[in-house]
Amino acid sequence: MIQRIQTIYLMLIVALGILLYFAPVITLSTPADVAMQRLYEVGADGIDELTPGIDETLMGEPIELKGLWGLTLTTLLIPLLALIDIFLYKKRLLQARFNIFLALLCLGYYGILFIYVWFAKMNFGLEWHITFWTCIPLICFVLTMGAIRRILKDEALVRAADRIR
Repeated sequence: MIQRIQTIYLMLIVALGILLYFAPVITLSTPADVAMQRLYEVGADGIDELTPGIDETLMGEPIELKGLWGLTLTTLLIPLLALIDIFLYKKRLLQARFNIFLALLCLGYYGILFIYVWFAKMNFGLEWHITFWTCIPLICFVLTMGAIRRILKDEALVRAADRIR
């Protein structure tokens, strides 16, 4: 199991997925022309305000993005499905199908993130900035595609060996 390169790819996806859960992916800030700037970070566990020492009576209520459960669920499913996928090594075709779903989930992460950023921009007038951690699902997508390629290569090798017998 561990000697297969696709297992290494899937282990990297698990590690990066766990890292993605704790890393902020988008930074939101109030426009520059506002008297007092506020800074927020959006991650899988929700939105956190970074502006230190704010008097709430002067600034009003902090923003609240509702329904971040989609981002949380997607962030948790990526490493979980990759971990389950590692143990499907005896069923290569099922493992390949599972990886296709995982690849779609990695791309779906960006769709969900775009919806949240668009909502924050339209409703609160916030500016958004991408952080380095936003590229993790793309890296996971590339690793998943590499794993699919290697799984199908293994399946072709096994079928060829069966024909020789």
